[in-house]
This record gives sequence, C-alpha cells and structure tokens, in this order.
Amino acid sequence: MKKKTIICGVLASTIAVAATFGGCSLVSTNTAADMSQTVATVDISKADTLDKEFEAYKAAVGKTDIIKRELVAYFINYGYSYVQNSGKTYKETFNILLDQLVENAVLVQYSTMYLLKEKATNDKSEGYEAGALDKYIEASKKGDVSKYEYLLGEDSKEVKIAEYNLRYSINSAIDSREKKYLDEETSSAGTDTRSTPNGVDTQKEDYYPQVSVTDDSLNYNIYTGYEGYQLKDSGAYEDDALEGTTNATRIKAYNDFISSLASSSYDLVDTKKEDLRKVRELKYIQDEYVSQLEQCVINKYYEVYEEKQEAHLKQTDDENASNDYSKIQSAYVNLLNSQKENYETESNFTTAMDGMSDTSFVLYAPETDDTADGGRFGYVYNILLPFSDAQNDALKAFQKIYADEELDGGYKPEYYVARNALLGLIETTDQRAAWFNGEKEYAFNAKDAVERYYGKDAGKEWLFFENNVSNPDKYESIEKYAGLYPYNGTVVEKNDGYILSPAKLNINDMLSEFENYIAFVTDNKCTATHTDTSNYGNAIVSDKNNLYKEVNGKKVVDYSNFVYTTGKVNFGDNNGVDNTMANFLNKESNRYKVMSAVNELQYAYTTDTGVLSQYVGYSVQAGDTSYIKEFEHVAHEAVKSGAGSYAVCAGDYGWHLIYVTYTYELGNQFGENPDWANNIDKEGAFENLFYEWFKSKTLSDLSTKRKSQIITDFKLDTTVEKHESAYKNLFELDKANSNS
Repeated sequence: MKKKTIICGVLASTIAVAATFGGCSLVSTNTAADMSQTVATVDISKADTLDKEFEAYKAAVGKTDIIKRELVAYFINYGYSYVQNSGKTYKETFNILLDQLVENAVLVQYSTMYLLKEKATNDKSEGYEAGALDKYIEASKKGDVSKYEYLLGEDSKEVKIAEYNLRYSINSAIDSREKKYLDEETSSAGTDTRSTPNGVDTQKEDYYPQVSVTDDSLNYNIYTGYEGYQLKDSGAYEDDALEGTTNATRIKAYNDFISSLASSSYDLVDTKKEDLRKVRELKYIQDEYVSQLEQCVINKYYEVYEEKQEAHLKQTDDENASNDYSKIQSAYVNLLNSQKENYETESNFTTAMDGMSDTSFVLYAPETDDTADGGRFGYVYNILLPFSDAQNDALKAFQKIYADEELDGGYKPEYYVARNALLGLIETTDQRAAWFNGEKEYAFNAKDAVERYYGKDAGKEWLFFENNVSNPDKYESIEKYAGLYPYNGTVVEKNDGYILSPAKLNINDMLSEFENYIAFVTDNKCTATHTDTSNYGNAIVSDKNNLYKEVNGKKVVDYSNFVYTTGKVNFGDNNGVDNTMANFLNKESNRYKVMSAVNELQYAYTTDTGVLSQYVGYSVQAGDTSYIKEFEHVAHEAVKSGAGSYAVCAGDYGWHLIYVTYTYELGNQFGENPDWANNIDKEGAFENLFYEWFKSKTLSDLSTKRKSQIITDFKLDTTVEKHESAYKNLFELDKANSNS
C-alpha cells in the first residue's frame, strides 16, 4: 500500500480537515447567500506608499473581496485550535483569522503587480511577453483563475502543481473516508510499530504526474466514483488508489465528504443550486484552486526576490566584483571563532555534538585533558543483538549470585564467565516485522520491481519503502539509507497479512551480513575485515586475574577482555571523492555509501531503537561517558582508529556491533581555508552544506523582513476595509457552544 504526502502553502487547502472536523455547529442559520458576503476588501493601489513604477498596474490588479466562506473555511483548518488550545474567544479568533487573510491578500496584490511589471517590461527576463499588461487585463475579465494562470503562465509548472495539489487534496480527503469502509470489510492493521528513517514517502516539492517524458501535461484526476470521475479517468491516481476500492465504496465516501461540507456546520457548498457530483465545478472547490494559485503567485515573487538577493551572497559588497565568497567565508570564520570560545570544556562540546545536523555545524573540537591522553571525539552506530527473555532471566540470576560491591565493576569474575556462555547462545532476527503487519505497511515484493538488491540471487524478495526505492522521480531518496537490504527470512503473503519466519543469526552470522552488505552497496569497492575471534573469552575463563589491571595502584576491570573483534573498512579511493571527513555526507563517496549500508542494518536488526533517531549515531566524547563501561571502552578505541572502524563487544544487554561514522580532529575540523570555489556546488561537500545553510538562513531572514515591510506599507486604513456586520454572527458561537 503506497502512502502519499502533499505540498501545502501558507493558506493550505482546508478540504481534508473539513472532511473530518468535529464539534459543535458554526451558525446553523448560515445560507449560501450569507456565506458569499464580503467580510473585508483590500486594495493596495490606494496606498500613498506604492512605488511610482507600479502606477500602470494599479487598475490591472483592482480590489480583492474576502468572503465569509473563506473565513469559515480558514477557521475550520486553523482557527478552531485557537479556541480549543489557546483560550481565545470566537470573536478574537475570527478577527485574528481575518487579519491573516487580509495580510495574505496584500501579499498577493503586491506580488501580482511586481510579477506583472517583470513580465511586461523586462525584455531580458525569461517570462517577458510583449503586451503583457493588456493580456492580463483581458484575462482578468474571465475571472481570478484566468488572470493568475496567465500571470504564472498557463502551461507553467506552477499552474500544474497548483491543480495537482488541489486534486490531490480532494482525493486524500475522500481516501480518509473510504478507508473506513474498506477497513470494515477487511481485517484491521496491526498495532506494532518500528522506527522508520526520515524521509519515507516524502514527495518532491516540484513533482506532478506527467503524461509522458515528452508530454508534460498533468496526468492526475479526481476519483469520486461518479461519471467522469471514475478510477479509469484518474490518471496517475490509479496507481495510488486504496486497495479494494470500488465505485460503490468511493461514491459512499465522496457523499460523506460532500455531506460534511454541506452540513449546517459549514455550508461550504450549495446543495440546491450546485451539481454535487461535479466536484471540480463546485464554487468552494474553485475558490480553493484560486487560493492555491494565489499562493503560487506569492511564492513566485519570493523566488524572484531571493534570486536577486542570492546573487550577492557569493560576492563582495561590490556588486560588480566577481565571486570571492568573502561573505560566506566571513560567516564561516564567525561561527568557528564563536565555537572556539564556547567549546572550551568537554561538556559544552559534547552538548554541541548531540545537536549536529545539516544545519547545525560543529566546526571545532577542543583540546582537553582527555584528548591529551589520546582520547578523541566521534560518532558511532550501534547494532544491539540482545539476550532473549530467558537469557535475560538467567543473567539477572547471575548478577544476584555473583554481586560484589567491593570489586570494580560490581561482580565477581565468575559473573563474566557465566555471561560469556549466554552471549554464545544469542540468536538475533530481522526486527522489521512491523513494517509488514504493523500500523503501516511498508513492505513490497521487489523481485520484479527492483533490478538489483542484496540477496536477490538467493531468493530474497521483500524490500521496504517502495515509493522511495522505485520512484526516484516522484519521491525523495532516504538520507543515509541504502534501501537494498531485504527482509532476512521467509515471507508468505496472505489475504489478511503476512506470515514471517525470520532467519536466526549468531554474532558471526551478523558480522558476515555486515561485511558482505558493505561490499554489495559499494560494488565491492570497499572491503571490511575483522580480527580473529577464535580466542575470545579464553583469558576470562583461564584466570580471573586477567579481568583486572593496575591503574594508579588500584585493580580495575580490563574491559579490553570483552572486545570480541575489531575491524576497519577500506574506503579505497573513496570513489574519486576527496578522501576527507569534510566529504562524509557526499552521496558519491564510499564513506557515505558504507554509512548508508550500516544505518540500514541498524534499522533491520538493532533493538537499541534510540540510535535510530540520531543524526549520524551516538556521540562519543573523549573522556568518561554515560554508556556502559564495555561499550564506552570499545567506542573510545574504535573512534581513535577513525571513521570506518568497527568492533563487537560484550555487555549486559547482549552483543554491541558498533561502527564509527565520523571523528573529529583537534582544532579546526575542516581546515583554515575551505575551498569554496571548487566545492560550493558539490552536493554533500562541507562547503556545499554550509553554503546551503547560510543561503537558506540569509534568504529566509531577508524574505521575512520583506514580507513584514510589505504588510506594514500596505495594510493601511486607506487600503483595507472590514465589514464586521457580515461576520459578527460568528462571534455568537461562544453562546451557541456553551448550550450545545
């Protein structure tokens, strides 16, 4: 079963919420005429602050009427939470919402004039068209849809995406209704869950279904079950339709949806004058499409505005100078110097490590007493192979029997001997059963759908996240996740779910899967080899004194005895990518591919689910950590050996297979002089990530300021007129709902 997402603008479609909104009615006396009343008008052409350059476009834009239906729809989607969660009265809420609608209208009008001027006067611009002003005025006579489609370009990508978003919203709203009927006829889904990677089923922002590679017409339509809106007419939606759908179930769901919109709670459609079967012709739906187009107009303005601002980011303050990246370098140096000041202590630096992300860079690792002793900072993945319930019970019994608080570690040597015996009995299994039979079904048969994946020659068939794996044109790839490791076991598909028989792996089997999958994902460009394991445990069993070592005259547990094996991945030439840690997120590099393979194995096997939510794993500081001592010891040693190192250690939770994703050098992590000129456009390179962050933050700040300035300049008494009498009856909901 495929899942979908939708791109929403500032004024997102209210359709899905309107279909499921519950609670007391709004005003039961509302009529279609009442809902068409104008609650506010906006006309920024009346503002004295309007630039003279827009003088010719005042009449073209005209005034905007905000009608009561828009206000009610906006309340359904957003405002009700103000009342429920913020303690606002209905009067306060509706006035807040109307202000927001007014501000949006101001932005639409300004953006329209700006884009129309660009289209009509800048003969060097891509969208220039002779006679644009006259053509826009002519289109305006046909209605809002025509004028906005002309402004954006009737055949533009923006228009296709706006229409796609609208149709998608309607299908999603009907889906939510129909699913209830389909669930009544089939067994319900399970309740088990397992963490999934970020980005699963995330649709690309600029995607819309096309007829073909050569025909970019929108290939997606609404499915209601009625004539003209049947599944066979729905284009690409047919591939995403709910399993088991029929015209009967779809019509039933659509009727529920329309009934909700037409109820006395909303009165968003006119049951007497409109043909309710023709969903795309409903006035409410047409208004929603206009809202989508208006949001596209605003977005287009900001796109043009930000493009002009971005041109300055790579230059000096001299607009005529060639790129010297001084502004980016200055931002980098400022952040680096700030971190040098703030990260003097290991605790401060460790806190910063825990917050590292694509937009939160940790550029500097301090020297501490621990690093002076050879310690190092880094990150590790952790695949935990746990004791079974019976083995855990036995372990707890051993902990009671062999407890000795006088000894370092808290246990007599015999405890570790007994624990080793239990470790040898551990058999792990693939943990992704919930992705078959849980709350959401993510598994799919990849035998004929995916050309190459691990284990295909051995008869494995079931992969996960079909959208991301099989449809890269529509869906984003999943970050740091290779996506080619099938369910490890047998799968029998039944009408009411799946019967799973997972393979059982001991620690040596797990090591083989680990090393073989790394080789597979990197096309055998990377090899991973570990040290001999045949002598593990001999020292612990042969002489209990081997468990201890002298440190400052005191006997302490020698945790090196619990290291089962160590290994290192050979990255080779790093697939032609500069072999530095600054490139560890470059998707073309072997470092990234190996990390993606190991991360996927975490999702498949680890029972330590906390690590699945970490950016690149658990942070490991150079000194003492909060981890169990066995894990701390092996993590420290592996991090010292650098990225690509891995190790297995014993612990009270089972076997830990850890992999080092990233390590910090002391001092400036990325060198004193980042190579902006050569790396700024290389996806995944540090310079690229830093620039994208710097650009996003800078342009976002500029756009926010620009938005505020436009609203300040044009949301004036002379440009905005509110008609409170048209919506005053909505204030009475306080009384109506207190009696409901």
